[in-house]
Amino acid sequence: MEQWAEIRRLHRSEGVPIKEIARRLGVARNTVRAALASDTAPSYSRPSKGSAVDAFEPQIRALLREYPTMPATVIAQRIGWSRSLTVLKDRVRVIRPEFRGVDPADRVIYQPGGCSQWDLWFPDYRIPVGHNQLSMLPVLVMTLAFSRYRSAVMIPSRQGGDILAGMWLLLSQLGAVTRKLVWDRESAIGGKGKPTALAAGFVGSLGTRLELAPPCDPEYKGMVERNNRFFETSFLPGRHFASPADFTAQFDRWLADYANTRVVRSIGDRRPCDVLTEDLAQMATLPPSAPQVGLSTRVRLGRDYYVRVAGNDYSV
Repeated sequence: MEQWAEIRRLHRSEGVPIKEIARRLGVARNTVRAALASDTAPSYSRPSKGSAVDAFEPQIRALLREYPTMPATVIAQRIGWSRSLTVLKDRVRVIRPEFRGVDPADRVIYQPGGCSQWDLWFPDYRIPVGHNQLSMLPVLVMTLAFSRYRSAVMIPSRQGGDILAGMWLLLSQLGAVTRKLVWDRESAIGGKGKPTALAAGFVGSLGTRLELAPPCDPEYKGMVERNNRFFETSFLPGRHFASPADFTAQFDRWLADYANTRVVRSIGDRRPCDVLTEDLAQMATLPPSAPQVGLSTRVRLGRDYYVRVAGNDYSV
């Protein structure tokens, strides 16, 4: 191919005669003429000699027509295949989609005010929390599915009370709630595939619905998952934080100045901050009184009247 390209370059760009090209490259003049007459690069090809699988293909098709998911190893037993399994598997892989079809992929269309996706993001950064202590804290991230508007807050832990307190804070900033809240199998929300009592009470007080993603299916709420990766690469590098409140303040400014003002192609080349009004108009209003959020626990006092909270002992 390099020789073909060089022949055409010499003749077309530099005007070198055919005889001189043949002398320089050490090829026949007919070879030069053939290269100049061809508009496509030469490629070596030879007629196929066929495969040992060809004789068995009608039997393979008959089996796949009735059992589209039959493994290639079982097909080998049924047709009496005694050669290498690799050759047979390659042919079955080509034929099987004709009977089973291709797994369809489609883009989900979200309605205004219909859905918000939630997740915990764990930045790889140790935040000062006082008394010379550093901790890796979770960030609660919310993404509105229709407008792609994002908001977030750093929370003390991934316990249910802290997560719900963060959710109430973000929803209060919006002043409304979507008709559906999508979560993964976060243990404090619905680790066993069913909303916890704490989460069920929270969404009940908001008058909305909690939808849990199937297990091991991050694409179910892929919008917020991709945002977490976006935050990891675009917000976090080169920043320093003095406290959880400082992290949240910097993150809020970055979201307002950059993330929510970028043009997003999937919403018609518009900005999330501009589409937010349309999203809010179709959301449900928040209840007049705040739901019960935060951590609460009941313990039996020991004889020394000390209570342990978050790894610290307090006298009462």
